[in-house]
Amino acid sequence: MSEHLESEHLESEQAASEHAVSDQEVSESADRELDDRGCSIQASLDVLGDRWTILIMRDAFRGVRRFDDFRRDLDIARPVLTERLKRLVVAGVLERRLYCERPPRYEYRLTPMGAALSPTLVALMRWGDDWLTDEPPTVLVHEVCGEPLDQAFVCWHCDETFTQSAIASRPNPSRQTPNGAT
Repeated sequence: MSEHLESEHLESEQAASEHAVSDQEVSESADRELDDRGCSIQASLDVLGDRWTILIMRDAFRGVRRFDDFRRDLDIARPVLTERLKRLVVAGVLERRLYCERPPRYEYRLTPMGAALSPTLVALMRWGDDWLTDEPPTVLVHEVCGEPLDQAFVCWHCDETFTQSAIASRPNPSRQTPNGAT
């Protein structure tokens, strides 16, 4: 990369960082909002709930790790990418690792928390395949045998798969107060 482009990249990251929400503000806000809502879906959306963040995660699962590679693949504005990556790092979904000391350059890798999002992204992809396209643009296969994958709900106690109609939602007893309120 030319010196001009390196300088431009570093200046862009610095400018975006100056306008970014602080790590502590993001963390405190997420903790407060989960306590106020008690809803895991809302808390998840606070971390992942916009188009760019989901596409960054898709790329991370495809092995994209470096800022310029995310930028090039997604055609995303540098300040937007900087902010989304920072939020994912603060949330614990990605980790930032130094890969070049001069100039300092970082790559972004999935943490165990981030890797746990795989079924979520696959479900979102499948929903889009089923409802928004005539032909899926990508087919997920088992790398060992090459056969297409399926995604299912499983009850390990009953050793059965089932559909969403067999799912019930109940309050978590460990989150209830002594008078029974959640």
